[in-house]
Amino acid sequence: MAQLKIDFISDVSCPWCAIALSALERALENVGPAIEADLRFQPFELNPDMGKGGEEVIEHLTRKYGSPPEQMVRAQESIRERGSEVGFEFDLEKRTRIYNTFDAHRLLHWAGMEGKQRALEHALFEAYFREGRDPSDHGVLLDLAVRVGLDAGRARQVLESNEYTNEVRTRERFYRENGIDAVPTLVINDRYLVQGGQPVQVFEQLLRRFAAEESKPN
Repeated sequence: MAQLKIDFISDVSCPWCAIALSALERALENVGPAIEADLRFQPFELNPDMGKGGEEVIEHLTRKYGSPPEQMVRAQESIRERGSEVGFEFDLEKRTRIYNTFDAHRLLHWAGMEGKQRALEHALFEAYFREGRDPSDHGVLLDLAVRVGLDAGRARQVLESNEYTNEVRTRERFYRENGIDAVPTLVINDRYLVQGGQPVQVFEQLLRRFAAEESKPN
């Protein structure tokens, strides 16, 4: 059995990250027991300077990327279609605003220490992209923490403090300083780089290739 450490660098406000996670998990199911994956979620903020209350999605994307609103609408439909292919159903009519995600990343850091990181990542994607909930709202974050089995009191303590701020900022800075400027990005065994919301079959082929290379004698 090959062992692969997968650092999944993402932002909970990134639709392609939700697509990539669903595709990656399907690929891991397809390779079965041949690969033992240690999946870790690493922080990346698409909009670190976003103010309280966020910004309307199409307006934000149009301003950020300089594309006309109708092109942004078509891009949203493409996201919906790709999500459906891997079993992630977007409700983009509910996702009307983009928010700051730093506190969500702090909570995810703590959840990783509690063995609940993947569950919380899924819960955050579902809350934002299916329910249109605000991932910067502490009430929403607390609700999601409890939903995945984390202790409510401890989650509240993390959110109401500055705990894990340095840890998250350090990880964000590390990846940016090493050339990661877009998500989703996967770093596997600290050696292999995979970027973008790849189809299931592409992830599967890459996982098998990396596993075979890692299994070769030195």
